[in-house]
Amino acid sequence: MKRTAIYLALGMVLALLVAACGGGGSSSSEPIKVGAIFDLTGPTGDVGTPYADGVRGYVDWLNAKGGIDGRQIDLKWQDYQYKVDTAEQLYSQYVSEGIVAFMGWGTGDTEALRTRITEDKIPFMSASYSEALTNPADTPYNFVVATSYSDQMRIALKWISENYSGRAEIAVFHHDSPFGLSPVADGAAYIQSKGLDMGYADYAMPGGATDYLAELTKAKAQGVTHIIVQNVSSPAALLARDVKGQGLDVTMICLNWCADEGFVNLAGDAAEGVMGVLPWASVQSDDPGFKAPSEFLKSQGKTLTDEGLHYTQGWYTMAVMAQAIKNVVDAGDDVTGPAIKSALESISNFDTGGVSVPIGFSKTSHKGMAGAGIYKVENGVWTRVISEMTP
Repeated sequence: MKRTAIYLALGMVLALLVAACGGGGSSSSEPIKVGAIFDLTGPTGDVGTPYADGVRGYVDWLNAKGGIDGRQIDLKWQDYQYKVDTAEQLYSQYVSEGIVAFMGWGTGDTEALRTRITEDKIPFMSASYSEALTNPADTPYNFVVATSYSDQMRIALKWISENYSGRAEIAVFHHDSPFGLSPVADGAAYIQSKGLDMGYADYAMPGGATDYLAELTKAKAQGVTHIIVQNVSSPAALLARDVKGQGLDVTMICLNWCADEGFVNLAGDAAEGVMGVLPWASVQSDDPGFKAPSEFLKSQGKTLTDEGLHYTQGWYTMAVMAQAIKNVVDAGDDVTGPAIKSALESISNFDTGGVSVPIGFSKTSHKGMAGAGIYKVENGVWTRVISEMTP
């Protein structure tokens, strides 16, 4: 009886060890657990919802095709409403349930979790493209699947320097948060390092504002010639209407979270002529990489035109994570966080069929994209001007 109890205890320990390995070895048929948080109803829900739909759509599409070598992706997710404490609670819950990777969202919660995901060895992709998350010496388990916010800012400044004569005065209007501030200092450093003839100031955009006239008054006093916006589409559209209403002769440039269809729809005529730095292509670009998500959405009675570019952004972010997991399975290794991290660092040229520039990482850089496209709103559509520009 005593020996039986010992065998039972050893069996339980073995089961726990297998679970800790993240879903078994290469011969396992168990689902592969991936955690996720989305902002569906919080302050960035306007762009968070289509991104979340894209992540979930890719998982559904992949599972319908048989998953990863017969293993389904078990995506565990909830709406965290852009609340950092809720993100931390859900992350802990999903880790306890055996996830091997995590799909996050905002800059504040991604940076708050960076130490824990390093300790837990959980590969983490989010929609935060903060440059602080791209150095594996500091954040070894964070992977940025886009052009970093700082590189987007550098690209915008480079484009201005090549397309404007005289001294440019740059006003950066940004979300009043770590997300909004993320590229501001790097933009100032870029101007100095390149010796660009530019003035540079930043203005926080208060949440819930009904107009940005006070901030524009300060920018006018600066002598603003260009406004770069690091915010989501709804406040950016309000700003564009204010700029048009004030009759300001400035060029407005959206970084990726306001360069979308929502901005155009909300800004109306004020969107015409606005420029954008887009890591992810407008769905009207008709690139080959839109075919799979378009066909999947059609099977659901939807269209990619209705869902917009943030849908494919979420789709291909999840696709990169799934590719790394597949590489682990194909190698015959256990699907664990460290194995997925190593697989991601071996991806050098992930092809999205033109939806973005090729994606790749290395052991020394977790910055997934080197460049981004330059677009302009023409007749209500984000139209490609330059396919790829690097800082």
